[in-house]
Amino acid sequence: MTSPIAEKRGVGDLAFFLVAIVVGLVTGLLGTALRFGDANAHVWPAFVARLTGDRTALHLVIVGLTGAVMVTAAVWLVRTFAPEAAGSGIQEIEGAMVDEREVRWARILPVKFFGGLLSLGSGLVVGREGPTMHIGAAVAKAMSGWFNLSRLDLHALLAAGAGAGLAAAFNAPLAGVLFVLEETRKQFPHSFRSYSAVILATVASVILSSIIAGGEPLMKMDATAIPLNLLPAFAGLGVVLGLAGAAFNTSLVWSLDRAQALGQRFSFYLLPAVAGFAVGILLVLFPDATRGGETLSVELVAKNLPLVTIAGLVAARFLMTMVSYSTGVPGGIFAPILGLATAIGLFYGAVLEFAFALPPGASVALAAAAMGGLFAATVQAPLVGIILVAELTGAYSLVLPVMLTTVVARIVAVSLGTRPIYEVLLERALALSGRPTGER
Repeated sequence: MTSPIAEKRGVGDLAFFLVAIVVGLVTGLLGTALRFGDANAHVWPAFVARLTGDRTALHLVIVGLTGAVMVTAAVWLVRTFAPEAAGSGIQEIEGAMVDEREVRWARILPVKFFGGLLSLGSGLVVGREGPTMHIGAAVAKAMSGWFNLSRLDLHALLAAGAGAGLAAAFNAPLAGVLFVLEETRKQFPHSFRSYSAVILATVASVILSSIIAGGEPLMKMDATAIPLNLLPAFAGLGVVLGLAGAAFNTSLVWSLDRAQALGQRFSFYLLPAVAGFAVGILLVLFPDATRGGETLSVELVAKNLPLVTIAGLVAARFLMTMVSYSTGVPGGIFAPILGLATAIGLFYGAVLEFAFALPPGASVALAAAAMGGLFAATVQAPLVGIILVAELTGAYSLVLPVMLTTVVARIVAVSLGTRPIYEVLLERALALSGRPTGER
């Protein structure tokens, strides 16, 4: 006699695993297309400069207006067709895995892709990983409907699509799998069948994206082993990042609330237009304060900037992350966190230099450790932070200082009452929709 569980599945294990592989392949293809689009979407300021003259008044006005149009258009797409496509989308996936949010795949796919291209191309400080993960979940939802999968299998496939999206965005398969298991541990339907689907989708996604775009680490850094007597400095960095993470989460929610109030009082397109104009100007005058942060992290380590400049960059990227995410465009916070963390790590190292000479390679180690630490303090998924840094940078020799920084940062953030940012964002989304958390 067939068990009740088997009756509810709709398809057998083999068919389900094949569906997961297809989800991974489609997500890898779309994620790679978004990655290429992001990489080539920033040529327009240079084109404008050739037409008007670099840094002329006309140049600044045109890039400002172009940025305003791009950001406003992205917000219009979201507000008109899929309001749930605003921001990262990870909180939407987590909500869908417990039936508190709906993944309307036919709307999410075009809005997240084309809206994401507009927001990324404008220069806003947002990342492509959130949109790619939401796209992966949308692909999973479509496949679930076509194969009439059970609710339990739908939840597992949503997680698989999200993991495949993260893996495609950052060429980080282990981080993609671990993100599902650690970040969505409360929602994920734990079983061999579900785990296997996540792994298969993630592997398929990375294989395809690697074939198309190459398999090198996205933020490769040349790292050397750090002497053990320097580890206390990384514990201190963890304390700093724990404080920064608490400030980041609080400021992000505060910024979203202020943007909501501003939109209700005046127009929901006012902030996007102003932010887009400002980021267009910054693309010319202060480009390090713009864009997601993956390329920036590698560049900063090599620049050897003075302390004052790094401090200004930390402040600018913190502010621009809050403003950018609050506009309501499709865009994630992973990449901005990585860029901000790199600047914090380098600033911390520059301050230490006043007390004692750092060994060769210390700046790279501090930058890499800071990425894991700030990620753990904000998202509160420390294992993902550790593995993500290793896969992004290829600096596996730095695992020990990264681990220490990451766990200390999370301990400090939790001791300050900081909650996982996506958990807070989901609760906020449910409250705005008039549906309390836990209501089914």
